[in-house]
Formats: sequence, C-alpha cells, structure tokens
Amino acid sequence: MISLFHQVGHQCSKVTTDAYSTSFSSAIRLLHKDIRQPIYDIYGFVRFADEIVDTFHDYDKSILLEEYREDTWKAISNGISLNPILHSFQHVVRKYNIPHELVEAFLHSMEMDLEKAEYHSAEELDEYIYGSAEVVGLMCLCVFCEGDMELYAKLKGPARKLGAAFQKINFLRDIQADYLALSRTYFPGFNFHQFDEESKRKIEEDIRADFDAALEGIRGLPWKAKFGVYTAYKYYNTLFAKICKMQPRKVLKQRVRVPDIQKAFIVLSASCYNKLNLI
Repeated sequence: MISLFHQVGHQCSKVTTDAYSTSFSSAIRLLHKDIRQPIYDIYGFVRFADEIVDTFHDYDKSILLEEYREDTWKAISNGISLNPILHSFQHVVRKYNIPHELVEAFLHSMEMDLEKAEYHSAEELDEYIYGSAEVVGLMCLCVFCEGDMELYAKLKGPARKLGAAFQKINFLRDIQADYLALSRTYFPGFNFHQFDEESKRKIEEDIRADFDAALEGIRGLPWKAKFGVYTAYKYYNTLFAKICKMQPRKVLKQRVRVPDIQKAFIVLSASCYNKLNLI
C-alpha cells in the first residue's frame, strides 16, 4: 500500500529530527498536531544536507551533495523517491507550494560551506545566512500559513529576521567548534585570536536588531504555530542573554547551553503568555 510507504518516509524524518536535535524536536511538539509532521519532514531534508558538508570527511562531499541535489529535484518533479527523507520532503514541497527558489537557495548555501572557510563582507554572510537559515524558516512559514499566500507575504520579512537571529546565535555558540574542527569563521573581520569586547558587541547589536524585527511577525502567526515559534524565540533569547554576559575569551572556549530546568520554565512562561493572549 502506498500509504504505508508515505508513513515510513514521515517516520524516518521524525526519527532523524529526534536523534539529531532534541531542542528542535521539543519545539515541534509545541506546534499544533496538524502541522508537526511537515516540519519534521523539512528538518530531515535540511539535516541530511548539513551532515554531508559537516560530517562526511572521509568521502567526496561535493559528489555527495551534487547527488543529493539531483535526487531532491527528481523527487519533487516525480512526486516520489525511494529515499524516505526526500520522499517526505517532496510531499511537503508539493502540498504547501513551497517555492523552488527556497530549496535551491538552501542547497547553494550548503555548497558554500564546501567552498568557503571565511566570509569577508556582510553581503557574503547575508547570502549564506539567507540560504542556510532564512529559507528554512520560510519553508516552515509556508506550512504555518497553510496556503494563505497573502499572510505568507506579510510575515516573510520577520520570518527571515528570526531565522537570521537563530543562525547568528548558533555561530556565536559554536564559534570554537567551527574554527577548530571545520576551519570556518562566519563573521566578517573575525579573528579567533583577537576576539574582543568591541567585536562581540557589534555582533550582538546585529542579532538584537534581528530579534526586534522578528517579534512582530511571531505575533501575526496563525494560532497553530504561534506558541511553538514563540517558545523557540524565548529559548534563543535566553541563550543569547547568556552569551551577552560572557567575556569574549569564554565564548571562544565554552559552548553555552540552557539547563533543562530553565527550558521547562521557558515553555511554562510561553504557555502562560499564549493563553493570556499576551504574545
């Protein structure tokens, strides 16, 4: 039965999400049940591409990524794939009319991770962040809006800002691992050995501006998505606040995390705000 094949693909995407990101998986569970699975399906696709460029060091990454790109477009064109992750992803792309430009932009940024070790200008970084983070948020927004393209157009700008803020915080949090393990630096002008308060402050101001622009968009989200996205926003804000309080040298040495007890409080607080319609 074809329905069983569809089910297996969706299950693979959920298992992938649960295995690779407990935080993201927890956030998805805060969405309405009607839109959880499509977000799992998007994450599975994104995660596998990311694994190619970040993990498969003993293989030819460029060949693997090109094969993944070709298989992705075949799956979307044919409406089926024997790769369960791509099969579930193409289903979301076709059902929610996700613009193909978003998929291509994401794959392009994955290529950039293979070709570039550092970014020399804000324009280069913006191009990378658009494809690696902002378009993922826009894919999710297509699901959240459930076909309402007028609402999608209205929320597109804030959604991009939220994706950019999340990505830049990830860059700060993982700055040591990216530099030492992958020889990558993302922030223009960044020098691992000369990272000071002024450099850190400029990055923080940029992130804060993205957060401010994103919040209004979260308030305009459909009710099925608002609580889950707002909770993710509060989680990253908490992570960001911790980084802001750290000395630059500690940021370079220590990967910041939010304790489980604090995560639980964030969910409870966000739930209260949501129920009282205070978001």
